[in-house]
Amino acid sequence: MTEADQKASVAGGLRASLQGMLSTLLAILHTRLELLATEAEEEKRRLLATMAWGAVGILLGSMALAFMAVFITVLFWSTHRELVLGLLTLSFAAGCVLAFLQAKRQLRASGQWLNATLAELQADRQALSPVPATSVSPPPPPPL
Repeated sequence: MTEADQKASVAGGLRASLQGMLSTLLAILHTRLELLATEAEEEKRRLLATMAWGAVGILLGSMALAFMAVFITVLFWSTHRELVLGLLTLSFAAGCVLAFLQAKRQLRASGQWLNATLAELQADRQALSPVPATSVSPPPPPPL
């Protein structure tokens, strides 16, 4: 085998090695993107369901509060209608403020989005990072 043939063989082996490494890298990237898509779909479905149930709750709660306010106002129409209307307005305003504060608190307390994807990417990064060389000290001499 001539020197040119050896160089060609080494170059071919290097090319095959790089192609294999690139193929593996693309497979890892593809898997991570599939995981990302799955998590995004799950989050979208959860968010849509939460919004739908929230809208139903807001609609029914608003109707109940309106009917309650009318009922209480009619009960006290001849004696204290202004007082009752004022107290109901204040209680609804206070409930509104509390609801917004609770929503704000829940938004801040929500978990990090895409936890599984980020954990897998971190594991990949650690697996691919070079291991630092540890200095090996020679064993101590045996006692005499």
